[in-house]
Amino acid sequence: MVKCECPSCYYEFELDEGTIVGEIVTCSDCGVDLEVTKIENEVATVEVAEKTEEDWGE
Repeated sequence: MVKCECPSCYYEFELDEGTIVGEIVTCSDCGVDLEVTKIENEVATVEVAEKTEEDWGE
């Protein structure tokens, strides 16, 4: 299993099997959305995901 640490609350948790770079995951402790930026040696690097607003086709 791939582990990562939330940069917001420093909680360490495991990612689901098959998680890939670029995927958005949610910290199971604080609930912040995180983007997986790198996976190496069963350790993932994540950063707080940028929030994009819906433009509803405008």
